[in-house]
Amino acid sequence: MSASDSPANRLQALFEGHRLTPTQRRIAHSMVRRAADVPFLSSVELAELAGVSQPSVTRFAVALGFDGYPALRRHLREVVPAEPVADNGAFNEYQQAVEAEIENLRHLAELLADPAPVERAGRVLAASRPLLVLGLRAAAPQAFGFAYFAAKVHPDVRLLDEGGSMVQDRIDAAVRAGASALLCFALPRHPREVLDTLAYAREAGLTIVAVADSAFAPVAKYSDLLLPAAVGTGLAFDTACAPMLLGRVLLEALCDGLPDAQARLEEFDARASARGLFVE
Repeated sequence: MSASDSPANRLQALFEGHRLTPTQRRIAHSMVRRAADVPFLSSVELAELAGVSQPSVTRFAVALGFDGYPALRRHLREVVPAEPVADNGAFNEYQQAVEAEIENLRHLAELLADPAPVERAGRVLAASRPLLVLGLRAAAPQAFGFAYFAAKVHPDVRLLDEGGSMVQDRIDAAVRAGASALLCFALPRHPREVLDTLAYAREAGLTIVAVADSAFAPVAKYSDLLLPAAVGTGLAFDTACAPMLLGRVLLEALCDGLPDAQARLEEFDARASARGLFVE
């Protein structure tokens, strides 16, 4: 199945071109995350899934051009038909969480069938000197991992992993130094301070590239280029294998945009060997 044929992408195509309110974007976000199940949910069930009221679901359907939610659901059953589902009855809850992440990675592979967005993001990030990398709370490890590796090939990477007023000072300093782009990792639950920081960064003239759990995540409003990668929700705390892998893919695109990346890596390896940095 191609990327354009996946249930999530068919849903996203349905939402494109519509001006949605924040509540409606939340409904769309929830639908994309549960694309295979949505055609069979009642309006009440979808409202509970999205954490909104049932009338909000009805207004959402009307905003998309349907007479009401029943008409939207009939349409969804046509454009997002049920797909064969593996029998997970023999799996315990831990195995089910792994299977769900495998499905998230499979969906990511489908999206990457079109490499143009990632390649464009790589060029934007490579051109920024310095390069800002933002990740707060749950997204902090993703941002740290990207910044750690990016610093081996990019001459000036600045990690923003703490919120508050200081982050605005650091953005100002980076802009004065010549920064043109900021990479944001955004995962649920989405902190308000991330949105405030992105709004400030855009006002400062930075191009925003975001890695988020959905194309309809709250950060979409502030992003010039958003790359989606779903998170797993089967355990007490979300799992983020797909966003982590997408970050590594983006690192590859960053390297492709830096002509001296290979030379920098070889220089690092030589110095690491001389210092005895690694035991292997």
